[in-house]
Amino acid sequence: MFEACRQKQEEVKKLFAAAATPEEKYQLLMDLGRRQVSLSPEEKTEQSRVRGCQSITYLKATLENGKSYFHIESDALISAGLGQILTMVYSGQAPEVVLKCPPTYLEELGLYASLSPGRANGLASMFTKMKQEALKHIMAMTQG
Repeated sequence: MFEACRQKQEEVKKLFAAAATPEEKYQLLMDLGRRQVSLSPEEKTEQSRVRGCQSITYLKATLENGKSYFHIESDALISAGLGQILTMVYSGQAPEVVLKCPPTYLEELGLYASLSPGRANGLASMFTKMKQEALKHIMAMTQG
């Protein structure tokens, strides 16, 4: 069950392999942020807002065929890029995987060391919100 999560983490690590300096990592994050999917105005609610981010960031979570899907939109490119590297790994996974497969690849990439404390807090807040939504998906599946 966790093999796909680990494999996706390895794919993100390969993507960042050529980015040796913090500046190169930031550039790659911004490039990824430019690829974010825009959420509709109806999806940008107080319930979908990610608290703890410096920028205005929203997370949309859906449950389809027993899998959690995530879309993150932020008004800052770096935050959007951080959201992208989370969704690249966790979107399309079973909710249990989101809860039990920690994002160890973030530490291995050295991202926390090159992020400001505010950005690192925002990244942690995004993942916390993803886990909260995954828990809601588990509850919906057991009740349904």
